[in-house]
Amino acid sequence: MSTEGSFVDGLRGTLDASGLRVAVIVARFNADITERLLTGAREALAEHGSDPSDVTIVRVPGAWELPQTAARAVRSGAFDAVVTLGCVIRGETPHFEFVCQEASSGLGAVARAADVPVVFGVLTTDDHAQAAARAGSGKNNKGYEAATAALEMIAVHRALGWTL
Repeated sequence: MSTEGSFVDGLRGTLDASGLRVAVIVARFNADITERLLTGAREALAEHGSDPSDVTIVRVPGAWELPQTAARAVRSGAFDAVVTLGCVIRGETPHFEFVCQEASSGLGAVARAADVPVVFGVLTTDDHAQAAARAGSGKNNKGYEAATAALEMIAVHRALGWTL
C-alpha cells in the first residue's frame, strides 16, 4: 500500500484537539480491522491533545448503519466533529457494491448538510490483506488519518470564522 501523498506526517503535532468533542462511529463488521482503525483514531486524537473523556465511541453493526448514526450525532449538537470508521471487503455477490455505495453516498449527504466536519474512514477493499495494510500504524492507519482530517477540518472552519 502506498502512503505517498498522505498529509498525516505534515500535520503531526500541529493541530490542537484539546477541548474538542469528537464522535467516532465504528462499524463492528470486520471488527479485527475496525478495532485497529479505532486504535489509530484514538492515537491521533491523543497525540494532538484530546482528553479521552471528550471522545465518544459509538458502535454500529456495519457500514450500512454509519450514515444514520452520523446524522443523529450531528443533529445532537454535542460534537465538534464526527469520524466514521468501517470496513467492507469484496465478496462473491453484489452486496459489496450496495453497501459501499450507500455508506459513501449516505455519509456524503450527511457531511454536506452538517455544520461540523463529518469524515469518511470506511475501507472498501478487495480482500482482507488490503484492509489489514490500511489498518497498520501511523500514516498506514486510515483511522489515524480520518481523525487527523477531522482536526484539520475543524481548524479550517475556525480559520474561515465558521463557528462550531
